[in-house]
Amino acid sequence: MRKRLSRSQSVCFVLLWVALCFIVLTSGAKIDGPLVVSLVLSAVLVGIPVWRSWK
Repeated sequence: MRKRLSRSQSVCFVLLWVALCFIVLTSGAKIDGPLVVSLVLSAVLVGIPVWRSWK
């Protein structure tokens, strides 16, 4: 079994993900389907472990 994420680790992961999304959205020329799909998938990959550690 893995140890659960601490609250500070969870907040750090979420803030880093938000910063990465901000950089991608502001530097990209256009927002299209593949970009939206990749952001949603990255949100799921970041959100599920954080959600499970807070439960």
